[in-house]
Amino acid sequence: MYHNPVLLKQSVDGLVTNPDGIYVDCTFGGGGHSKEILSRLSEKGKLYAFDQDLDALKNNIDDPRFTLINQNFRFLENSLLAYGVTGVDGILADLGVSSHQFDEAERGFSIRSNAPLDMRMNVMQGLDAKKIINEYEEEDLANVLYNYGELRESRKLAREIVHHRKIKKINTTDELKALFSYIPAFKQNKFFAQIFQAIRIEVNQELEVLKELLVQSYKILKPEGRLVMISYHSLEDRLVKRFLKNGMFEGEPPRDIYGNYKKTFELLKTKAIIPDDAEIEENSRARSAKMRIGTKL
Repeated sequence: MYHNPVLLKQSVDGLVTNPDGIYVDCTFGGGGHSKEILSRLSEKGKLYAFDQDLDALKNNIDDPRFTLINQNFRFLENSLLAYGVTGVDGILADLGVSSHQFDEAERGFSIRSNAPLDMRMNVMQGLDAKKIINEYEEEDLANVLYNYGELRESRKLAREIVHHRKIKKINTTDELKALFSYIPAFKQNKFFAQIFQAIRIEVNQELEVLKELLVQSYKILKPEGRLVMISYHSLEDRLVKRFLKNGMFEGEPPRDIYGNYKKTFELLKTKAIIPDDAEIEENSRARSAKMRIGTKL
C-alpha cells in the first residue's frame, strides 16, 4: 500500500458538512483521504488535492469532481485561484512524511535503510540533506538540530559533524549515523529519529510551509468552513493548536477592555483527537498522530 491514511473516518466526518461543497486535500499521497471525501460528495461537489511529490501523481483519481494539483500546499491560495476558486467548505492536511516516502529507501527518509542523504519531498528542489550536513555553518546546523530535533546537545553534535566532514564528505544516511555510533543502543532509535526529523524539516521547510498553509486556509475558508489538521510531532501540533485558538503562532492577540480576544475558529473538541488502539495496532504510523478540527467563525 502506498500510504495507509490515518484517522480516515474521523477526519472526513469532521471535514465534510456540505455534500455539494468544495473541499481541499492538501496532502494527497496515496489518495486515501481523497477517495473517502469523494464518497461523501454529491455530483455537484468538488475536491482539489495537492501533492508536490511526483510519485503521488501516479495515484490520480479518475473522477470529474476531482482535480490533482502538483504543487506544494504553500501555494494553496494562488493555485485555487487559477481554477476560479475563491472560497472552500473544508480543508484537510495529513502532515509529515507518507509511508511510501519512508519505504522508498533511496529517498533517505528512514533511519532503517542506507541511502543518499536526500529527504526531499519535492525531488526537483535544490536543497537536500547532503547540502545541509556538508555545507551549513556550524551554528546554523546546531540551530536546526535544536529547533527542529529538540536535541539539547545540538552544538556538540554540530561540531562533530563539521569535524568529520572536513576529513571526508558525508554522503549517506549510514555515514551520518556512524558519526554517533557511541550512542547507547537503547537510545539510538529515538536519537536518530530526532536527527533525521530535524534535517527533514529543514530540507522541506515544513514549519514555515505549515504556517503559510494555516494563514491561507483561514483566508479561503467560507464562514463555518472546516479545517482538519493531522500532525505527528509537537512542533507541528503546537502551531496548529495556537492558530486555531487565536490566529497567531506566537505572542498574544489584542484584547478588549474585558480581556476578550476575537476568536478565529471554534474547536470541534477541546483536546486533540487521537487514534484508538485498534488503528495503532493496524498502522504503527498512527501512534503519534494528533488531529485538531476547527470551524471558521
